Parts: sequence; C-alpha cells; structure tokens
Amino acid sequence: MSIADIKKTAEQKMAKSIEAFKHELSKIRTGRAHPGLLDQVQVEYYGSMVPISQVANVTLLDARTISVQPWEKGMGPKIEKAIRESDLGLNPAAQGDLLRVPMPALTEERRKELTKVVRHAGEEAKVAVRNLRRDANEHAKKLLKDKQITEDDERRSQDEIQKLTDRTVAEIDKLIAAKEAEIMAV
Repeated sequence: MSIADIKKTAEQKMAKSIEAFKHELSKIRTGRAHPGLLDQVQVEYYGSMVPISQVANVTLLDARTISVQPWEKGMGPKIEKAIRESDLGLNPAAQGDLLRVPMPALTEERRKELTKVVRHAGEEAKVAVRNLRRDANEHAKKLLKDKQITEDDERRSQDEIQKLTDRTVAEIDKLIAAKEAEIMAV
C-alpha cells in the first residue's frame, strides 16, 4: 500500500461519513414536510416488514402535508397504524384510499431539542472522520517503520491527511449550520 492509496482510501471513507451524516440529517424532522420522512417507517405486508415506499406512493400535497396512496385496497389501515405508532409524532387522516399526513408545527422548545440532536449527530460524524485520520496516519507510520517511505514522505502524507480532515470537518459544520437554520425557521 502506498501513500496515494492511503490518502485515496481515507478520502473515500470520509466521503462515506458525510453521506451517512446527510442521511442521518434527513431523518430529523423540520416544520416542512418531505416524502423521505416516512422512509424509516415499516409496515407489515404479507407477513414481512417493508418500508412504506414499497407498498404506497408517497408524495407532497403541500408544504405541510404528505399524501400516502396505497397500491392495494387493504393496506390503508395498516399504513395508518404504522405511521401513528412510529416515533415521528404524526397523525395521519384517511380520506377514502388516500392518507393525508399533516406536519404539526414545531414548538420553540422542540426546535431547540432538535438542534441539540443535530449537533450531537454532527459531533459523531466528526469523531468518525478523526478516527479515519488516525487510521490513515497509522498506516503511514507503519510504512515508515517498514522502511517503504522516508520520514519526509510520512510527514507530508500526515499534512495532506490533516488538510483532508479539515475540509471534511468544515463540510460537516456547514451541514450542521444549514440544518439548524432549517429547523429554527418558523
């Protein structure tokens, strides 16, 4: 393994950390509705648990309402029950086959709690990135110990890995700030 391989691997893993963090942020609800909010809600379908998106069409009616149109007649009540029992705090209303899921307005206290959740998730993402930096630096030290690279190469690789880490952490900070602004917007 060369220094270039170490940097490339670290860069790919840090990019995956950012993607995982973005996915985590998408689960955190803001005042606005978005279809991805129901992605983690599971509903029973012929004996197995599947995401709602696999048994119904999930779309937006307006900025504060999600509509869920089941593909089969008997699925409406099951989907409604699954949404009610999820930890999202949503209360769907049935209109024939169509389910309307209004998004309740967030209180100021709840908004502040959600910003704490966002910051905590951001901190976990930063810790993951720092762990990747440590692993990459250990690989470089091992190459130095095995006399495959010089001390200058090892020092240069550590500097480059640190710059990569700084860029990744800055991107995570930007995502945190954007999500907090989205949550606090009334």
